[in-house]
Amino acid sequence: MKYDCLIIDDEKLLADSTAEYFNLFGVKAAAVYTSDECRGFLAENSAELLMLDINLGNDSGFELCRELREKTQIPILFISARSSDDDKIIALNIGGDDYIQKPYSLGVLLAKVKAVLKRYGKSANTAYSDGRLTVDFSSKQVLINSIPVKLTSLEFKLLSYLIKNENRVISKREIFENVWEDKFTGDGTLNVHIRKIREAIEKDPGDPKYIVTVWGDGYKFQGAKV
Repeated sequence: MKYDCLIIDDEKLLADSTAEYFNLFGVKAAAVYTSDECRGFLAENSAELLMLDINLGNDSGFELCRELREKTQIPILFISARSSDDDKIIALNIGGDDYIQKPYSLGVLLAKVKAVLKRYGKSANTAYSDGRLTVDFSSKQVLINSIPVKLTSLEFKLLSYLIKNENRVISKREIFENVWEDKFTGDGTLNVHIRKIREAIEKDPGDPKYIVTVWGDGYKFQGAKV
C-alpha cells in the first residue's frame, strides 16, 4: 500500500496522534515504533516521506537513516526532543532533509509535511522502492536487495509502466498502445516479456507476487509482501 508519510517514533501516543491528525487533513500516514517495524512496514508498503525520531528506544534513528539511504532517497525529516546543534549537523549530513524540534505544533508540522511532499513530488515519482525491489526510472536501473539485475530496454519500459499504475489492472491493449506504441502487438510477445521480468524480479516466477495476471483482463503490479 502507498502512504504519503510514515512516522517512526517510540513515543507511541505522539506517533499515533500525529498520524491520525495527518489522515484527517488528507495526508495518508501510518506510525511504527521501532527500526524493525520500519523495515517490516517498508517491505510491504511504500511511503513518500519519513518522519524519523533520533531516539528509538534501544535503536538509533541515525543508524536507521544510514541504512535506508543505501536503498532509497525519499525525504527524511528527523524529529527529536534533543536540541543539540551536533544532532542537527549529524542528521543533515547523513541524509536527513530537515530537523524538527519536539514538542511541535501539529498544524505547523502538517504544513511542513505538505510542503515537502509537494517539493519532492516529482523526484519521489522517479523511483520505486519497497526494501527488496528498487526501480530507478531516471537511470533505468533495477535492483533486488541492492544487487543490479538486467532487463532489456523494452522490459524496463514495461515494468516501469506497470509500477507507475500500481494496483490498477492494465489491459493488454493499453500495454500494447503505451509500451509498444502498437495496438497490434501479439499476446505471445507480451507473455514472453512478462515472463522474463518475473524471472528477474520475483522470488518464485511461477508464483509471482509483484506482477500478477488478472485472467481475461490483463496484468497488475502490486507491492509485494516479501
